[in-house]
Amino acid sequence: MFLPYFAVVSTLGEFGNEEQMKKINGEANILTVNAAKDYGVPKFILIFVHDYNLPSFLVSSGYFTRKHKVELEVLAKYPSSGIVLRPGFIYGKRKIDGFEIPLNLIGEPLERLLSTKNFAASPLRSLPASDLLLAPLVSVDDVAFAVLNAVIDDDFFGVYTIEQIKEAAAKQRT
Repeated sequence: MFLPYFAVVSTLGEFGNEEQMKKINGEANILTVNAAKDYGVPKFILIFVHDYNLPSFLVSSGYFTRKHKVELEVLAKYPSSGIVLRPGFIYGKRKIDGFEIPLNLIGEPLERLLSTKNFAASPLRSLPASDLLLAPLVSVDDVAFAVLNAVIDDDFFGVYTIEQIKEAAAKQRT
């Protein structure tokens, strides 16, 4: 069966020493963006990371600077069809050595709590790095549905926050 929708989805990323982060977070992703463009792939979806309200000295570290370069490359090569999803902590069921770890048992309640507009800690969100503890979690299903939305909706491009990822996922669930 032929599907008229094509896209490359990149989740490449790693923490490590500066050289590893340069190669994986930067060079490998940029090669992927350029190869996709050269082969005529009409959309590129980068699953990046929420900025977590981090201080600038942390955001200027190798991990984030390389990822931001890739983000700029996606948006430059695909100005009307490049998508950058910036979820926070992604939860779902995970299998390790045949054993299933139900991260959703913790993730779902935390997501509901942290997504509540009247959450008591809301005033703390303006503090540097507060999102490390206060950013809503995102289910793996929401990320998957947002990717699906990105692939089939030609009006879906640019950078998407946690809330926008959830809105895009909701469109596909209906």
